[in-house]
Amino acid sequence: MLCQDCGKREAQVHLTQIVNNEKTTLHLCKECAAARGFHSPLENVPFPLAEILSGLAGNLPSEHTTGPKDELACPSCGMTFTDFTRRGRFGCGDCYRTFRNQLEPIMRKIHGASLHRGISPQSKDKESGVSLAISVKEEERLTQELKKAIESEDFERAAEIRDKLKSLKESSSIN
Repeated sequence: MLCQDCGKREAQVHLTQIVNNEKTTLHLCKECAAARGFHSPLENVPFPLAEILSGLAGNLPSEHTTGPKDELACPSCGMTFTDFTRRGRFGCGDCYRTFRNQLEPIMRKIHGASLHRGISPQSKDKESGVSLAISVKEEERLTQELKKAIESEDFERAAEIRDKLKSLKESSSIN
C-alpha cells in the first residue's frame, strides 16, 4: 500500500483515530509520518531482543540450524534466520511459517512449550449434567508429542509428556 500523502513510498505507519464515533485511518511512509509529527515512542528505547534471540538461537541443536550456504530464506521478503536473530524481528508474516522449525525450540525455552495451552472450554455431559473439560484434542496433541520425543530419544521430555497424559486422563475420569 502506498503512502496516502506522497503516493511514492510504501506505507509503514498506520494510524487510526476515532473522534466523535468517526474513524479516520492514515497510511503513511516514515518520512511523511515524521513530517506530520508522528513517531514511535519506543523508537530510541534500547531493547535487546535481538541479543536475546541470538543467544537462544546460538544454543540450538544442530538439527534446528543450517549452515550459511543452505540457510533458509523467506520466500516473501528474503529474510534469513540469521537476519532475524540480528534484527530481533521478522520481515513479514510468512517468516513465521518459513522458520517454524527454528522457532519451536526457542519458544520451548521461553514459554516451556511451543503451543499455546489456554483454558479448555467446558461442556456438559447431557445425561449426568456434569461439566467436562474438552481434553480430546490435548490428549491427541500430547500423544503425538510423546511419539516425537521417543523417536528423537529425548526421554526426559517423553517422561514429562507421559506424566501430563496420565494426569489428563485421571482428571477426565474423575469428572
